[in-house]
Amino acid sequence: MRPGVQTSLLDDLDDVEEVALRPLTAVRRRELAHGAWVDVLPGWLTGATTLFERLVERVPWQAERRQMYDRVVDVPRLLRFYGERDELPDPILHSAREALTERYHAELGEPFRTAGLCYYRDGRDSVAWHGDTIGRGSTEDTMVAILSVGTPRALLLRPRGGGETVRYALGLGDLIVMGGSCQRTWEHAVPKTAKPVGARISVQFRPRGVR
Repeated sequence: MRPGVQTSLLDDLDDVEEVALRPLTAVRRRELAHGAWVDVLPGWLTGATTLFERLVERVPWQAERRQMYDRVVDVPRLLRFYGERDELPDPILHSAREALTERYHAELGEPFRTAGLCYYRDGRDSVAWHGDTIGRGSTEDTMVAILSVGTPRALLLRPRGGGETVRYALGLGDLIVMGGSCQRTWEHAVPKTAKPVGARISVQFRPRGVR
C-alpha cells in the first residue's frame, strides 16, 4: 500500500477484489433547489484500492500554478486532463465513461467525452467553490460525473448566493453525478482539512466544452 492511503479492514478485501463496475440501476437521485439534482451510487466501482494504485503510478501528474489576484500560486492538488481523443490511463475508465453515457445520454443529449483527474495527496489539497460552466456560459445546463477512489473526502455543494450546504463523503469507488442546473445554480468544493486523511483521486467525466 502506498504511503498516504488510509487502511482499514475493508482495504484488505478490496486489494484482491476485481476492478469492475456495478450496474447503474441502483443509483439514487436527490432533487436540489433551482432545478439542480445529484445522483449518488456508493461503491459503484469494486477494487477501488487497486485502481487508485494504478492511477498513482500510471498518470503523468502535473503540478500547476495559476494567477490568483496579484500573485501566482500553486494549485493545491495534482492534475491531469484527458481530451476526447486521448487514451485514458486504465481500461476501466473507458468502461465507466461508456456506461455513464449510456445511462445519461437522454438527459445530457451528448456523450461524456473528456476526463479530468485530480490527486488530493492529503488534507492540505483542495478545490475552491466553483461550478463547471467553462465553454457553456451561464444559461446552458450540463452534467459532470465524478468517480472517486482512495480515502473518502468531503464534497460540499451549496446554492450560488448562499443557502444550506449539502455534504457527501466520496472515495472507495463512489459515484456522484451533478445534473440539471447544478453547474449554473450551485457550487461545489473539496475543502482543506486539518484532520489526518489519506490520499484520494477523483475522475471527472464531462461532455465537450466543459472543463
